[in-house]
Amino acid sequence: MISKILVTGATGKLGKNTLDHLLRRRPARDLAGLARDPEKAAELVAQGVDVRRGDYSDYPSLLQAFAGVEKLLLISTHAFTDRETQHANVIHAAKQVGVKHVLYNPVIQKPGSTFDLVRVTEADRFTVDLLKKSGLDYTVVAQPPFIESFEFFVGDALSAGVRVPAGDGKAAPASRDNLAEAQAVILTSSGHENKTYNLTGGPALSFADIAGILSEVNAKQIAYVPLSEQEYLDGKVASGLPQPVAEFALGWARGVNSGEWSVETGDLERLIGHPPTTPAEFYKQSLT
Repeated sequence: MISKILVTGATGKLGKNTLDHLLRRRPARDLAGLARDPEKAAELVAQGVDVRRGDYSDYPSLLQAFAGVEKLLLISTHAFTDRETQHANVIHAAKQVGVKHVLYNPVIQKPGSTFDLVRVTEADRFTVDLLKKSGLDYTVVAQPPFIESFEFFVGDALSAGVRVPAGDGKAAPASRDNLAEAQAVILTSSGHENKTYNLTGGPALSFADIAGILSEVNAKQIAYVPLSEQEYLDGKVASGLPQPVAEFALGWARGVNSGEWSVETGDLERLIGHPPTTPAEFYKQSLT
């Protein structure tokens, strides 16, 4: 049986994007994807990718799906679920069927940081620790906030301004496409075993800086409106978000304001071989 590279979450944005980059580097016969509903991966199937049915919560399905796989990308599952159990199932199943190398993508955590992103940080730490103790070769591809996710934190900034909790901390976000490319590079090359990469983009920006970029791109003033945390929560709930999701957004905003993702490591650029997309470039492409 051909040893394959398998990407979990094949129908999600990051998983699909990673497989797109893998298809530029390897023939489709070498690639597999995991999906709860393979019918949603029709485009990948049409390209020759072996899309296998499997669910993180269904251990037998993982054993079957991972057969013949040499390298596996474990894309972290959604918040508001039992992430620890699901991630453990993937790691144990990979070990049981003979997968050699597992990549995992937690959110970046500064060494010694006490910042805790509710529903994310604890499960990320658990998963990284379990993976390192598993005996499998591993690569931790730690990631900052996605550039694309800033709309979730700042809301409808073009009409209402960048309305966020007050603070001047910065983050160095990266685009999903750049992160996917880095993951594809690691999955198709050697020398990454038992390493951790912090895949920050750049430059690091505050929310006020984001308002400045949006103003320049749109040729009109986009205000930076610092709020109290309660005002921010109330605004998110008023916009239609359930309270737990609003609190989740607040957690990310706190991380930006605390500088949790501010260090520009250069790991992403070294892996992909070119400068990553900057927030200014991304907004110019997406908003014009």
